[in-house]
Amino acid sequence: MSAPLVGRLAIIGAGLIGSSIARAAREKGLAGVVVVSDRDAAVRARVRELGFADEVAETAADAARDADIVIACVPVGASGAVAAEVGPVLKPGAILSDVGSVKASVVEQMAPLVPAHAHLVPAHPVAGTECSGPDSGFASLFANRWCIVTPLEGSDPVAVERLSALWRGMGANVETMSPQHHDLVLAITSHLPHLIAYSIVGTAEHLEQTLTSEVIKFSAGGFRDFTRIAASDPTMWRDVFLNNREAVLEMLGRFTEDLSALQRAIRFSDGDALFEHFTRTRAIRRSIIEQGQETAAADFGRRSIPTEKAPQP
Repeated sequence: MSAPLVGRLAIIGAGLIGSSIARAAREKGLAGVVVVSDRDAAVRARVRELGFADEVAETAADAARDADIVIACVPVGASGAVAAEVGPVLKPGAILSDVGSVKASVVEQMAPLVPAHAHLVPAHPVAGTECSGPDSGFASLFANRWCIVTPLEGSDPVAVERLSALWRGMGANVETMSPQHHDLVLAITSHLPHLIAYSIVGTAEHLEQTLTSEVIKFSAGGFRDFTRIAASDPTMWRDVFLNNREAVLEMLGRFTEDLSALQRAIRFSDGDALFEHFTRTRAIRRSIIEQGQETAAADFGRRSIPTEKAPQP
């Protein structure tokens, strides 16, 4: 039997992503020891009950001590606090990473707290569901999903490859880009859609009571999809928007202009403009399917990877 990729893997935060990493690493034999820590004692107790970690540490520092790779699976706003706690105990050659949906802010928070003898290699697995907590994780969450690794300028290529190999071992496709470029890309592919979903569901909530109840009762597929997205962890998404403010505002401005154009087309009965716009957007959907980034069940609510190719709409 070949040696595992990582001798000791420490996971700080046992939510959806952290618990899925632990499950995937153990199921695929990627780490000799998987140690998990969470600041919530009740969560730590639940991790022990579920048994997806070899060890459960009381503190982040205890988990990170002697670890080869430490992954902070916490809201973006807490990244600096984790780095401050684990930085002093990182051993020479250790890699500190994260899973946050914003990267430039993570680098700003964590980099000053990582000792020179260790490596900071941020990353972002583009996968998830609307669920949270240690019970929500599953080993196949990252299968055929992208993990974007965002090394700092001058990063050790060996450390970058070691972290990338871990993500590939969990089934992810790995792409590398700068933290700044990542934040711009994710602003349109993830952050803005979540913002729109929160807004639309909030609008439904503010309708008069009778209409709101009918909206819930007769929800079509589109509104149901928005409610799944809008059910995502509030703390995580609050931190995302606050820490990727400039990129989100830029994309929100572009979206507002496009929405105004559609509004004009509807007001003036410009069917040609609507048809042309819908035709272009349909092509985007088909491109996503061709890239293998869609299945018969989307990430939200997904528990396994279907073997058949998803049908085209």
